[in-house]
This record gives sequence, structure tokens and C-alpha cells, in this order.
Amino acid sequence: MEKLTPTKANLMKSKSLLAFSKQGYQLLDKKRSVLIREMMTMIEEVKQLQIKIDEIFVDVYAALNIANITMGASAVTEAALSIPKDENMTILNKSIMNVEIPTIKADDKPLKPYYGFYRTSSAIDITVVKMREVHELTYRLAEVENAVFRLAIEIRQTSKRANALDKIQIPKYVEMTKWIEESLEEKEREDFFRLKRLKGKKF
Repeated sequence: MEKLTPTKANLMKSKSLLAFSKQGYQLLDKKRSVLIREMMTMIEEVKQLQIKIDEIFVDVYAALNIANITMGASAVTEAALSIPKDENMTILNKSIMNVEIPTIKADDKPLKPYYGFYRTSSAIDITVVKMREVHELTYRLAEVENAVFRLAIEIRQTSKRANALDKIQIPKYVEMTKWIEESLEEKEREDFFRLKRLKGKKF
């Protein structure tokens, strides 16, 4: 502030920068709150998805065990190899407070058997159906976990910017505005007393 001249123009500029910084902080603080709320919701969804996937895997392993006993491991392997890989997916993007979040759009084809029924049992059918559920849930889990990761990065960056305004910029402009106002008031008092003395000398 030693290099700053206490003028009315600089006072207006300082007040403008102070108001702008406060507005910026309010917007960043609001953005941070929205992002945190979104992230906490997604974290809860991640927990529920993981629980659901674990529950389905219990059913899958039980059905697969029965299939191995009734059909034999080689027949189960043969049936598994007949099922094609699901690679028909598209990665799309959506925005949450200007944060790009990738979403997976899978080809939702109806499930159909790719193996014969002669040497297979209902246990292998249950396994295939349950694994399809796991497949869909895993897609969603990947989406949400990725979103949580990206939101966490954005929250950290937003917090840094908000804290810089709150702890550095705003106090600086408050002090600058106060100093200019006090300097101008002091100058006005000096001018007043100088004018008063000049008037006294004339009379």
C-alpha cells in the first residue's frame, strides 16, 4: 500500500475489487457445498452397490458350485466360453457444476442362451442371469466411483480458491479500502484546517 496513492479513484477501485472478491467467494462456497452434497450421495450409492454385488456373488458361487457338481467342470467351462463378451458400450459425458462425469451406455440387448440345454442344468442358467446383474451393477459402480474421484478433485481445487479469497484477497482489500478512506479523511481534515487558517489570515 506504500506505492498506492490514496485517491477517490483508487478507493472506488478497491471497493469494487472487494465486492467482486466477496461475490466470488460466495459463488465458490455455494459450488463447494453442492459438490460435497453430490459426492456424499454418490458415496452412499457406492456402498449400496458394493453390498448388492456381494450379495449376488454369493448366489452366483452357490449356483456355479451346483453346476460344477451336476454338469462337471469341463461342461461348465464349455458353456461359459460359448457366451460372447459384452463389448457394446458407449462412454458419454454429463456435467455436474462444470465437472465432466463419464457415464456408460451399454447395449441393453435381451439375455438369451448361447449354449444348448441338453448337457446343461438350471444352475448354469441362474449363474448367467446373476452374472448379467453383476455386469450391469459393475458398470454403474464404475460410473459412480469415477464421479466421486473427479468431484473430490474439484472440491479440493474449489476449496483452495475459496480459501485464497477468504483468507488473503478479501482481508487485503478490506485493509486497502480502510487505509484509503482514512487517508482521504485525514487529507480532507488537513485541507479544512489549511483553508481555515488562510481565511483567518485574510481577516
